[in-house]
Amino acid sequence: MCDTHYAILGVLIPFIGTILGSAMVFLMKNHLDNKIEKFLLGFASGVMIAASVWSLIIPSVDMSVYMGTYKWVPASVGFLLGIFFLTGLDKLVPHLRLDNDKPEGLRFKIKKSTMLALAVTFHNIPEGMAAGVAIAGALTGNTGITMAGALTLTLGIAIQNFPEGAIISMPLKNEGMPKFKAFAYGALSGIVEPVGAVITIALTGLIVPMLPYLLAFAAGAMVYVVVEELIPAAQSDCNFNLGTIGVAFGFVTMMILDINFG
Repeated sequence: MCDTHYAILGVLIPFIGTILGSAMVFLMKNHLDNKIEKFLLGFASGVMIAASVWSLIIPSVDMSVYMGTYKWVPASVGFLLGIFFLTGLDKLVPHLRLDNDKPEGLRFKIKKSTMLALAVTFHNIPEGMAAGVAIAGALTGNTGITMAGALTLTLGIAIQNFPEGAIISMPLKNEGMPKFKAFAYGALSGIVEPVGAVITIALTGLIVPMLPYLLAFAAGAMVYVVVEELIPAAQSDCNFNLGTIGVAFGFVTMMILDINFG
């Protein structure tokens, strides 16, 4: 299989994870068990933290060695810009947090189900960008990023997308929404990832000089989602240990994937 085919596969893998998670509405009769949900949220957090470090920050630092500057500069600047970008976006996009029914962002008359889907869609932006930047770097061939490493990152994103898809679609079904519509809401929340990845890859020629900054930017944005959304939701009740254990397993799973295949 040529690099182009691998790139297409890498673009689709995270979206497939969201689709499979959203499909739980057809397989589960009742709502997602609270303990399982907390563990899955923690697991997703661990995967994203590990992906940010192993697949984004470390490659950013390694590439910076050849840029004639302090190797920590692109990683630090990019990471902080990613945090600030998501902070600003969080203030603008109307959405509901996973652990809170109080709307955030600009106020519009939007259904609760739509705002919940917008929250996950908004949080999928950095993941789509991360996949696109990694694949773009691999396609360029002289960045130190391999296609195997890029695909490992997209697989990690898909793993954490699975519980997100289920956590979005299951409550919508339990609120009376038809199964297929609930599935569609959950699945479409992840469409921004392949779209963002394709746009990033299309701009490969322009982004390569800025790749260390963009890798760190994506890492900062992903860490923002973990700290702002996933971890608080995973520890929103008495099941604290489950969320923490989930983080540990998610981090180790992504770390093993990256070490073996990255």
